[in-house]
Amino acid sequence: MRDRTRYLYLAVIAAVLVGIVVGFVWPDVGTALKPLGTGFVALIQMVIGPIIFCTIVLGVGSVRQAAKVGKVGGLALGYFIVMSTVALLIGLVVGNFIDPGAGLQLSDSARQAAEAEAAKGGEASTVDFLLGIIPKTLLSSLTAGSVLQALLVALLVGFALQAMGPKGEPILRGVEHLQRLVFRILAMIMWAAPVGAFGAMAAVVGATGIEALKSLAIIMVAFYITCVLFVGVVLGSVLWLVARINLWALLSYLGREFLLILSTSSSETALPRLIAKMEHLGVSRTVAGITVPTGYSFNLDGTAIYLTMATLFIAEATGSPLQIGEQIGLLLFMMIASKGAAGVTGAGLATLAGGLQAHRPALVDGVGLIVGIDRFMSEARALTNFAGNAVATVLVGTWTGEFDRERAAQVLTGQAPFDEATLLDDDHRPEPSDPAKEMSPA
Repeated sequence: MRDRTRYLYLAVIAAVLVGIVVGFVWPDVGTALKPLGTGFVALIQMVIGPIIFCTIVLGVGSVRQAAKVGKVGGLALGYFIVMSTVALLIGLVVGNFIDPGAGLQLSDSARQAAEAEAAKGGEASTVDFLLGIIPKTLLSSLTAGSVLQALLVALLVGFALQAMGPKGEPILRGVEHLQRLVFRILAMIMWAAPVGAFGAMAAVVGATGIEALKSLAIIMVAFYITCVLFVGVVLGSVLWLVARINLWALLSYLGREFLLILSTSSSETALPRLIAKMEHLGVSRTVAGITVPTGYSFNLDGTAIYLTMATLFIAEATGSPLQIGEQIGLLLFMMIASKGAAGVTGAGLATLAGGLQAHRPALVDGVGLIVGIDRFMSEARALTNFAGNAVATVLVGTWTGEFDRERAAQVLTGQAPFDEATLLDDDHRPEPSDPAKEMSPA
């Protein structure tokens, strides 16, 4: 059957181009179109909680040994910590090498913008972040819009179904039917993507224009190049050494998701599709269901690079360069701050301002220097975070023996296309509880 959704993504590209034109020619009109992009992202966020819940409950509930779930989670968190540290170090090295920010002046309007972001970022302390993982009720975890709340409740329900044994089978079947329903709703929502992409792009171009990019081109271009090198060299090398998977083939397979993220500047819009596509690729339901949602809060490689490079940029621009010892302390601090970025409104920018408020208050005013281009840098952050989580899912699947490499070869060569209509794959889904479909660790 012909894949009609290819027209949808061609429409997304056209909508982005039209949005850019509208933003430049009629900036006031473009700014007024922002609710279109906001509404589309809200529609996606509406189904993220139920999708995470269904996927993890099915994955955990069907595994007989709870230790296997713990192994997957432990490997994933260990990898996230190591890779986030590498990303932070790369951000520090590049930030010191290009020496950005020299000669810039901080205006009063930029200082006021920085104060607003600092207040926003300061609202979420580490304690608040941890307590925020616990939902008010069992069902509110599916409606609050928090990935970690949905993850926590899904794990509890999955382990409870494990303990119930055969009596839990009817519930598992019910959750599977619910998953089909939610994925079908997501497929319907995706047809609104061109409208959302048009509104989001018109709004950002209308609000910032081309002038906002000129004086800050160095830090923005350097950040994009750094993200590309991190994905291509670091993630690509690790993926090939561990799983023998070509990075560019994997990124090509996820091309529609990257386009969706680029047009909305939010990696959350592609979270449900990433889970579905990783299962289709050959990663077991348990690994995909645990690694992807966890990675969205703890594996933010693009945000880690941004936090360190932006801080060095601000320090130089405000005439307060950081010494090596201060940079190391900053790296350790940002390792913690970056883990909570997904739970802060405004993500990277608010986290940067809040982090500087706690670590180096004198630098907070400098955040106003990059407010104008943060929207453009946030796209690189989101794309890098998404690529990092896709690679992490394949790696964890390989380490746990829950990745079918033969299946992946078929998918990446186009022999087993992804079903865009249902986002589900019933015929070739490897189940953790079926040894015949599992392959031994590499």
